[in-house]
Amino acid sequence: MASGWANDDAVQQQIDSTVDDAVAHVRNAISGGESLKFCDECGEAIPEARRKAVPGVRYCIKCQQQKDLHNSTFSGYNRRGSKDSQLR
Repeated sequence: MASGWANDDAVQQQIDSTVDDAVAHVRNAISGGESLKFCDECGEAIPEARRKAVPGVRYCIKCQQQKDLHNSTFSGYNRRGSKDSQLR
């Protein structure tokens, strides 16, 4: 039966969920394997220094900057259980 009250550990559950989401997001962003010689996006050559510095690099610096700008909208804050998110 729904009583309108949250569990005693609801705040901790939200914190844990936020941390889990952030860890999953970072793990998905980590590249691995052998670095590419040419950018996956534009086909330009990736400098050897970048390939050595970033294992598993797939993009040139220009394309990686664009990708990072696009992905910067990730807030890292889990609002799944908050009443504030239900009001929007």
